[in-house]
Amino acid sequence: MNVQTTMQAATRGRWAVAGIFLANGFLTGSWAPQIPVFLTRLDISKFTLGLLILLFGVGAVMAMTWCGHLISRHGSRTVLRWFGLCGSLGLLVVALAPNVPLAAIAMLLFGGSIGGMDVAMNSNAVVVERRLSRAIMSSSHGFWSLGGFAGGALGGYAIQNYGSLVHATVVTAIAFAVIAFAVRYLIAEDRPQVAEHQKFALPRHPIVYLVGLMALLTMVSEGAVLDWAALYLHQELGADLAIAGLAYAAFSGVMALMRFLGDGVRNRFGAVATLRGSALVAAAGMFVAGLSPSPWLAIAAFAFCGFGIANMVPILFSAGGNQEGMSSGTGMSVVTTMGYSGILVAPSAIGFVAEHSSFGPIFIALSGLLVIVLLMASLAHRAEFAAEPDDFRSDRPEIIRL
Repeated sequence: MNVQTTMQAATRGRWAVAGIFLANGFLTGSWAPQIPVFLTRLDISKFTLGLLILLFGVGAVMAMTWCGHLISRHGSRTVLRWFGLCGSLGLLVVALAPNVPLAAIAMLLFGGSIGGMDVAMNSNAVVVERRLSRAIMSSSHGFWSLGGFAGGALGGYAIQNYGSLVHATVVTAIAFAVIAFAVRYLIAEDRPQVAEHQKFALPRHPIVYLVGLMALLTMVSEGAVLDWAALYLHQELGADLAIAGLAYAAFSGVMALMRFLGDGVRNRFGAVATLRGSALVAAAGMFVAGLSPSPWLAIAAFAFCGFGIANMVPILFSAGGNQEGMSSGTGMSVVTTMGYSGILVAPSAIGFVAEHSSFGPIFIALSGLLVIVLLMASLAHRAEFAAEPDDFRSDRPEIIRL
């Protein structure tokens, strides 16, 4: 395969994986407006709903833990096909669940398919980055944010006018069509890393766990804004509900925009420098939000924080997927599992602390976590690009550097 043909395939693969990110975000965003209907349809308490949502997270983490092993055996393209096509059906299965036991199983499967799809699509994005020798991770996450925005914005209207089951069916049809088309053009790793095929085992290299810790600290902050920013503005800063809802809207809107711009910034300044600057901006925004005396200043501060956080997770995922001595899937599995565990644990932990304190000091403390990421930024140097043309020659013998 000549260089021009290889680059054309890589370009198609870049847009194919972007389509998968878009579909994953669309499915996730479409679940949010289904939650109130889910609560009333099953006639359950908020506590039971919380447990069911927790099962979604448990399923996601379980799949993420094993997905790296599957990718090292079969490649990210094959695994992404499995999880992508199965994941497109997840929301419909949940919407059809007639009782709590079946809903619990449906949530576990939905979370598992979305979680496995998440690891596989990020791993495939790393493969594309290597092939193109440039960053595409931030814009890929931008497509995820765009899909999430579309799913959340359109879902409420569709459910109100056509019903939850019709909404879930249409979402499933759209997601399945996008994924089925995109998987035809995904690119694959040139050579399987057979040394990792023997059995499931956690990586021994400590750096990947430190990168995972950085992802956890970043995603704890992201989850805190998602779950608690509106309540902070409403209860402590006196904003009405309409204004309070702008906190996460401003945060996520700026984040989505910056993710589409982030690859250019990262290609120009490098991953480590971009991560340092992003962490500094995010920490400053979170700190000002925690000290804010007015809701409008807090909204602006959260938007500034989103400007910084936007490219932190994509860079850390690239670093995890480019660790030496392991496949992209194995490193990605560790980093994504640790990162998303932060989103799962943070809401309940922050809620417990907030019952005995207030949200202002919590956001100030979260800014300190982002400063820790700033100080550890050099560990993300594996996200830098110095690809060798020979990396993708089919006649090159397999070398695994330890």
